Amino acid sequence: MSTLTLTLVQSSLHWLDKSANLAMFDKQLGGLTEKPDLILLPETFATGFAINHDCAEPENGLVLTWLKQQAKKHNAVIAGSVLVAQNDKKANRFYWVKPCGEVTHYDKRHLFRLGNEGDHVIAGNERKVFEINGFKVLPQVCYDLRFPVFQRNKNDYDIMVNVANWPAVRRPVWDTLLAARAIENLCYVVGVNRIGEDGNGVAHNGGTAVYNFKGEALAKAADNTEQLVTVTLEKKHLETFKAAFPAYLDADTFTLT
Repeated sequence: MSTLTLTLVQSSLHWLDKSANLAMFDKQLGGLTEKPDLILLPETFATGFAINHDCAEPENGLVLTWLKQQAKKHNAVIAGSVLVAQNDKKANRFYWVKPCGEVTHYDKRHLFRLGNEGDHVIAGNERKVFEINGFKVLPQVCYDLRFPVFQRNKNDYDIMVNVANWPAVRRPVWDTLLAARAIENLCYVVGVNRIGEDGNGVAHNGGTAVYNFKGEALAKAADNTEQLVTVTLEKKHLETFKAAFPAYLDADTFTLT
């Protein structure tokens, strides 16, 4: 039966300094003692959540090149979100990069109204599911977590991944919603959040964690700590639970527009 080893990277970020951030993550990943299949970085890991600054990169820019190098170096899929130029705006793009160099992506659907993200970023319009080691993975970015209809499991994914710059002031919401999404969707949920203060003075204290389909935490990073969290998920545990408690068979059918 399938297993998947993930490494979650909880870290502070250098505001608007791509070179410093890439060097920092290269050093952090150099400390890996296990061999993950999937490495997850926070939202806008190369710049911070600097949506109103001129920091977006082209479609095949420096950060994507670095991701390809890291995927090959560690022989693992590596993923995280990057601000990518789209005409006069940006996409908050979740890149999924394989060791062979193949790249796919999901563009953040729900833009953070309180931070005026929609003034600078275009919303994605497509729900994506990626596959790895026999697991199907739904990628999500930060504010997406608040919108359960878009995330509703139609029995088409096994793991929901959310990478974020989720502020400390709303941290209890983050913790609660990650567990809730796992319970209601009968899936594993993985949340990767940053720590430290950003260039706008917004504090972040982490909350990087992995939850099982019962909403139980399988692994958590310490608050306010730079840390690599590695955990192995087993598909048989999920399938056994779903067979014993097949609530998904009673779910409502719907169509997203």
